[in-house]
Order: sequence, then structure tokens, then C-alpha cells
Amino acid sequence: MLNLERLRTLDALARHGSVSGAADGLHVTTSAVSQQMAKLEREVGQQLLAKNGRGVRLTDAGQLLADHAARILSQVELAQSDIEAQRGQVVGEVRIGAFPTAARGLFPSAIAALREAHPELRVQSRELEPEQSIRAVIRGDLDLAVVLDWSNKRLPVPGGLAQAHLLDDAPDVAMPADHPLAGRSEVDLEEFADDEWVSWPEGEFCYEWLVFTLRARGIEPRISHLAGEHHTQLALIAAGLGVCVTPRLGRGPVPAGVALVPVRQQMRRHVYAVWRTDADRRPSIRAAVDALRVVAGQLEG
Repeated sequence: MLNLERLRTLDALARHGSVSGAADGLHVTTSAVSQQMAKLEREVGQQLLAKNGRGVRLTDAGQLLADHAARILSQVELAQSDIEAQRGQVVGEVRIGAFPTAARGLFPSAIAALREAHPELRVQSRELEPEQSIRAVIRGDLDLAVVLDWSNKRLPVPGGLAQAHLLDDAPDVAMPADHPLAGRSEVDLEEFADDEWVSWPEGEFCYEWLVFTLRARGIEPRISHLAGEHHTQLALIAAGLGVCVTPRLGRGPVPAGVALVPVRQQMRRHVYAVWRTDADRRPSIRAAVDALRVVAGQLEG
């Protein structure tokens, strides 16, 4: 009899390509991954891993079993979804994640509404960047994630995930209050070709979007400061250290000394929820999506 948790470990190894990656994805130690794999090899009577330089790779038998493991785990998810749907009650646990401004702008009201409407549902939430959230949903670490992309740069969403649009978020340019363009009703990004920029950290989706967008308009951005939190970015702007693109969702109070001017081009952040299609029938997922949609609709209205 194959052990489900060991199959889950093998599936994580196949997805991440390394013991350390599987350990991070499963939130266990590397030695725990190695122990589970050793036990699985004894159960099946075949070698599943082979050394590959300083890492490991799946053998032919390991890849074969990993393919079966992915299908088995999907069927387990479907079974759990069907049981929940059959019961028809929003109970149990739902784990949700979102990028920081969505976590701040959507989660408090949505989770409070879920708690009031479904007192037997336990909600766990965490902040993650969009690509991290999608990987966590695929791995099964999250049940649902709120992610984003931009009107001119889409976020790749793998197959096997369902989506629900929540809202479109319009950004402004934040600049020091004494900036020459601070009194304008609208601005074009090209007008900031000579300014220093404050941006999200390198490697994040929104950093890549900013560089892509400015270069598409003939601007090689001078990015002088990197900060993940919008409040930190705005504090740097208030000190006169540059300009930044700042979305409206979850923005909160703007510090003194900062002017906000809408961008003339119709740039939008598309904010949407994603979850595994094999969990689509779970009442808890549907309830969470509905709660997020209600809050998002209130913000857009």
C-alpha cells in the first residue's frame, strides 16, 4: 500500500527539482524529505532517486511513480471537494494568500464577513507575491490566492487553475509636492524620463512591469530606491527622493509632502482570485471568492 504523504513528497520533488525545494514547498526539513523518499523506495522496491552532481534527479521509475502521484493527489483533492459539496456546508479550513496591497485592501473586510456568515469556517491568510501565491496554490499550500497583472503585462497562469475577476485598480504617479508636475490633472510616464524612481524590489512582478513599461516608452529608468511596502515608497517620495507608480488598492493615508496625479494612459492592475480546478466544488472556496467579490465591488463602486 502506497503512503499518501510519501507520494506527496515525491510529487514535490518532481515539481521543484531538488530536495531543498521540496522541503521548502512542504515546510519540512531536507532530512525529512530524504527519509520519506527512502521509505518510499523500500515500499516500491525500486530506486526512485539518483545522484546528479551535488543534487538528485528522478530515475525512470521515480518519474513514472511521480506522474501517478500527481494524478492520485488530484483525485484526493477531487474526493475532498465532492465530500464538501455533498455536505453543502461552509466548514473546515480555507487557506488564502494575496500580494500586500490586496491583503491590506481586501482581506480584513472579506475575512470578517466570512467569519460572521460561516462561523465554523477557519480562515488562514498570508502575504505572498503573485508568482509565489500561484506556486503555493499548485502545490496545495494555499487553497486560493489573490494575484494581479497589468493591462500591458500579463501574469502567466498555468493550466489547472480557475480564475475569478475581482477588480481593476487604477494607479497614480506619486511625486514630491513641489515637483513641477504636481499640479497637473493627468500625466504621461514619458514626462518623468529625467526623474529618479522608487520601485518594488528586483525580481518582483511589479518591478518587471515598471521597467518593461518605461522602456516601451523610450525611458531607461533610473531606479535609485527599492521598497516592497507602498508606505515605505511614499515616505521616500515625501523626502524628495524620486517618483513612483502607486496603485490605489490598499494604499491608505498618503503622507504630507506627496502629490498624486493620475496617469493619462489607461493603465490598470487586474486583480483576480485563482484556485485549483479540482477544488472548484468546495463550498469554502466559493464562499471565499464571493466574499472577496463583494468587498472588491464596494471598492470599485
